[in-house]
Amino acid sequence: MTHTSTETPETPFGWEAYSGDHMNTGMYEDELKRFNWTLLILEFILFGIGIFNLISATAVEDKALGLYKNQLLWFGIGMVATAIILLFHYSLFSRMAYVIYFLNLLLLVAVLVAGKSSLGAKRWIGFGSFRVQPSEFMKLSVVICLAKYFESDRTVGGYGFKDLFLPALLVLIPCGLIMLQPDLGTALIVLATFGTMMLFMKIKTKTLLIIGTCMALALPTVYTFGLKPYQRQRLVTFLDPMSDPKGSGYNSIQSMIAVGSGEILGKGYKKGTQSQLNFLPEHHTDFIFSVFSEEHGFVGCMILAALYFAFLLNGLSVAYQSHDKFGVLLALGIVTIFFWHIFINMGMVMGLLPIVGVPLPFMSYGGSALMTSVISVAILTNIANKKFMF
Repeated sequence: MTHTSTETPETPFGWEAYSGDHMNTGMYEDELKRFNWTLLILEFILFGIGIFNLISATAVEDKALGLYKNQLLWFGIGMVATAIILLFHYSLFSRMAYVIYFLNLLLLVAVLVAGKSSLGAKRWIGFGSFRVQPSEFMKLSVVICLAKYFESDRTVGGYGFKDLFLPALLVLIPCGLIMLQPDLGTALIVLATFGTMMLFMKIKTKTLLIIGTCMALALPTVYTFGLKPYQRQRLVTFLDPMSDPKGSGYNSIQSMIAVGSGEILGKGYKKGTQSQLNFLPEHHTDFIFSVFSEEHGFVGCMILAALYFAFLLNGLSVAYQSHDKFGVLLALGIVTIFFWHIFINMGMVMGLLPIVGVPLPFMSYGGSALMTSVISVAILTNIANKKFMF
């Protein structure tokens, strides 16, 4: 008679071969193997570069403030938010789109009513030392809202004026509130993102020509009545920084000096004279790229640009591979936000664009801007890994 063992065979790791726990573990292992980590890895690399650059930029005056520690704290909070976002399917944002949008609108109104002022602008709301900038989150809210709107829209043959009225209204209302703060840079990002998404959705050629003509004709009126005096002066000094070298042209001139003085290999870490001697204003926020350029030169800038390019390319790949309209539009809108931030910030610090106060993603100091970027990457990663789930 043969003896039949009732013992359950064991795996090399001691788990029961046929238990439910083993099956669940195997499923999770398969999920981890298929998980697309690319955007998260690029995010960590860019943020790591940003932290070291921020430490250098604030080495002189930051002994008591600890700005880089605040940045690390915000990034840590962002990672918690990332973990939560990855637990759910991105379609949740479709169901919550209008709620997110209108809650953010209320925050923008609250800023105007009871916001905290700094450097002549009222852009923050909070208690004590804790402050958030709702206009930063509004950029992402608008993209989520537009993706939801176009997801259910059935327009064929291109968009005309009637088709554009409601989505344009969804964009212009927050832009108006942001301009009242005033925050021209953020408003421009929202408008540029909307315009890029609409080009992707296909606007009728006639409609596009009329809009372009109207915008060109409206420029003198916007310049005269729509911009603050200091904003108009920025445009003048963009064309000729030396017209006011000690006033409105000072920032642009010092930034270009910093970028150019880095030459090929740069002056070395913490050896940039423009930032360390405080010639360069706002060197931890808007002009953080100037600090990086001075210390790491042309080679360092090309490496950073390549990382950003890889990041944007992977984001576009997520949009291309998504199997539903909402996922495509959401991914495209998020990538567009990043693109305009990178393009405008690098352009303005090199003197190729007017100075409008746009932060460089993962590099510039700022909790709200960093949180918006981290959450945006979390959403892209969610789309990349759950594109086949409906």
